[in-house]
Amino acid sequence: MKISVSFMMLLLLGSVPASESVECQRAFPEDIYAALRETTASLVQLKADMTLQTTGQAQLKTELDKLKQQQQVRQVAFSTSLLAGGKSATIGPFPSDYTLIFRHVTTNIGNAYNSNTGLFTAPVRGAYHFELHVGGENGAHASGCWLVKNAENVFIAYENQVAGFMSSSSGVTLLLEVGDVVFVRMVATTFVFDNGNHHTTFSGHLLFTM
Repeated sequence: MKISVSFMMLLLLGSVPASESVECQRAFPEDIYAALRETTASLVQLKADMTLQTTGQAQLKTELDKLKQQQQVRQVAFSTSLLAGGKSATIGPFPSDYTLIFRHVTTNIGNAYNSNTGLFTAPVRGAYHFELHVGGENGAHASGCWLVKNAENVFIAYENQVAGFMSSSSGVTLLLEVGDVVFVRMVATTFVFDNGNHHTTFSGHLLFTM
């Protein structure tokens, strides 16, 4: 009887195809591998999404900082007079052209004007407008100044009369590149006058960027 049962079991096992037996053995491990692959793919996608989100936030911050900087750059304006502290003085004449340093700063939005050097330095490419007013007292010499772009004399304010107070003015709109400088140069053998009434002034502002 035992021999018969054993023989029948062998027959039954022998009747199962080898391929199905292997598939049954592999089914459970392959399900685990599939689940692991799916989980790994999900984690990779999640990491990619997080990286994209972080990158997007960084780009947004960069754009906001750039817009803020551009807004600040567009706000450029200054206005100065020659002497600070209500002083009264005549400067010149000198044998050669002389760079004037305007010490009394009324407005300097954007800090593009330097009261230590007398230079206005363009912080951005654009169109700028400048005004120059020159005062002179007594007629021993003429009174005159150049508006200068870099090393180029652009426009002059000049007056010469025998006696009394004299004044002259000039204005110009210039296309400036970043780093270009504009300043005032007194003409050789002339003089300028200033006091607490601020007769000699130098002003400018950015019209628009380009």
